[in-house]
Amino acid sequence: MADNSNHEKNSEQNQIYNPELLEEARKFFSQDKYATQATSIQLEQVGEHYAKCVLEIQDIHKNAYGGVMGGVIFTLADFTFAVSSNFRQPLTVSVTAQVNFIEMAKGNKLISQSKLIKDGRTTCLYQIDITDELGTKIAFVTISGMKIAK
Repeated sequence: MADNSNHEKNSEQNQIYNPELLEEARKFFSQDKYATQATSIQLEQVGEHYAKCVLEIQDIHKNAYGGVMGGVIFTLADFTFAVSSNFRQPLTVSVTAQVNFIEMAKGNKLISQSKLIKDGRTTCLYQIDITDELGTKIAFVTISGMKIAK
C-alpha cells in the first residue's frame, strides 16, 4: 500500500504558497472593508481550511495604556477564521468565539494562523493562534462556525 502522507503534505503546501490562490483570496476578501481597510490586516497565506494574516501595529490600534486593543486582536482572529472557513468552502458564519488574551505584544506585528479542529457537516471549529514577530504568544482564540450555504 502506497504512503500518501508526502503527497498530501506537498499538495497542502502548494495550496498555501500558490500565488494564484493567494491573489484570488486577497481579491475576494478585500471586500471585508473593516478588516482590510480600517484595520489594515494583510492576508499572507491561504490553503484549504488555513489562513495566515498579519497586522502591522499602528498607534490607532493601541489603547490608553499603549497595548493593542482587544478588539483589534479579535478582529484579526475573526478575519483569519473568515478566510479559513469560507475560501472555496460553503458560506460559514461564526456562532461563538472565545478569546484568551495571554500577553501584550512586544513586537511591531501581530501574526494569526488558523488550525481546523473539526469540520462537521453543518458546523466547524477553528483555533486561531496570535503571536508577534518575536514569537510572543498574544492570544489563543477558538471560533465555532455554522455552514449556512453549500
